[in-house]
Amino acid sequence: MGSITTGDKPHAVLVPFPAQGHVNPFMQLGKLLQSRGFHITFVNTEHNHRRLIRSKGEDFVKGEPDFRFEAIPDGLPPTDKDATQHVPSLCHSTRRTCTQPFMHLLQRLNASPDVPTVSCVISDGVMCFAIDAAQQLGIPEVQFWTASAVGFLAYYWDDKLLERGIVPFKDENFMTDGSLNAPVDFIPGTRGLQLRDMPSFIRITSLEGETMYEFMGSEARKCLKSSAMIINTFEEFEKESLEAIAQMFPNIYTIGPLTLLNKTILPKAESRASLWKEDTSCLEWLDKWGTASVVYVNYGCVTTMTDHHFKEFAWGLASSGHPFLWIVRPDVVMGESGVLPESFYEEVKDRGLLVSWCPQENVLGHPAVGAFLSHSGWNSTMESMSGGVPMLCWPFFAEQQTNCKYACTVWGVGMEVDHDVRREDVAAIIKEMMESQKGKQLREKAREWKNKALHSTSVGGSSYNNFDRFIKEALHHDHGHA
Repeated sequence: MGSITTGDKPHAVLVPFPAQGHVNPFMQLGKLLQSRGFHITFVNTEHNHRRLIRSKGEDFVKGEPDFRFEAIPDGLPPTDKDATQHVPSLCHSTRRTCTQPFMHLLQRLNASPDVPTVSCVISDGVMCFAIDAAQQLGIPEVQFWTASAVGFLAYYWDDKLLERGIVPFKDENFMTDGSLNAPVDFIPGTRGLQLRDMPSFIRITSLEGETMYEFMGSEARKCLKSSAMIINTFEEFEKESLEAIAQMFPNIYTIGPLTLLNKTILPKAESRASLWKEDTSCLEWLDKWGTASVVYVNYGCVTTMTDHHFKEFAWGLASSGHPFLWIVRPDVVMGESGVLPESFYEEVKDRGLLVSWCPQENVLGHPAVGAFLSHSGWNSTMESMSGGVPMLCWPFFAEQQTNCKYACTVWGVGMEVDHDVRREDVAAIIKEMMESQKGKQLREKAREWKNKALHSTSVGGSSYNNFDRFIKEALHHDHGHA
């Protein structure tokens, strides 16, 4: 079809980290590149490939003629559990075992008469083995940092904490003795950070066996050895942080929020690849509520909590008096089934809906949603801003602490839920968000960011233009617009 033969088409191989929050933006990017004339090979781990078949069906993973799915082993023992695997084990294993299988895949694709020669590899900022494999085979490569720019800087400079003798901490008392209140004033492009706002992986008392602290810092620093980097953010939202990264590495392209850029370029396309089956009935349920009246609760794809915290959240939501839509993943409660008493369901039957997964960007775009109780993951933050919805932040791990700090103090769209969850605090912060003047201001600020995000992803906006520049400059392709 058209004027491009298979041999002429550029061929991008996309390699996301195997968790939902990374697969989604990669899928959106893949669909955008496909619309600009690229052949796409989307590389999941074998575990996630099986999950995708279960959630979306065999036909989905068969792909289209110019959008194919492939899988490589992640090096971990096989499991059929429908959940994200243990993140530190995944990071350790992918770095150690994936280079060879990925190189074999690239060689196989290049030897195949059915697909164009691979013209570039776009790998996740935390899957740097793909840079090594591509460089060994002489294939141009680009990194896609799927988290925030400020999170990138926090990881990039975390070795300074080691140099200054701040980490590892002497003993466990650092969690309660005020140590975490110390300012972190040596990271360019950041504002008002304290140790508590740094990615959670710095909270260690020994370097022995602590994979994540070393892994995330070294992967972030390796990103800048790539030829270019794209970030799912927009210029106005993270201006200072982006300027600081550009000082070290000018080849960065901000192309977010990707959910909105997809709507501009591909208004009718389906660009989600949910690893859980989505319950869309919640959208009809939302239709019956007034504007900005519902609290949406979702802790993302990795966060887990104790049974105690789970119940405190439940009763806090119940006693807030506000309607809520609560996403309860099957694996959200640690080692427990997360069963709530009948009395809870009785209490909330007219105004609470619990489902196991949903199409989040549609929920956050629904006029009935007035607040988002979130773990402050980056995808959720971007989707919240795209929907103009303020956030109640309960960060769990990684750079969620950093995103939470910025949501509450720099972007002016959030309030933080105390980490040690108590039902009365949950109820009080929901009431404050939904009923008070402060909540109203946060909602207005979120709507302002939504308008700026829409502007940046519309034709002629900064993210829209950056996407086209990225294709021409970093991927060396100028096919014009689809």
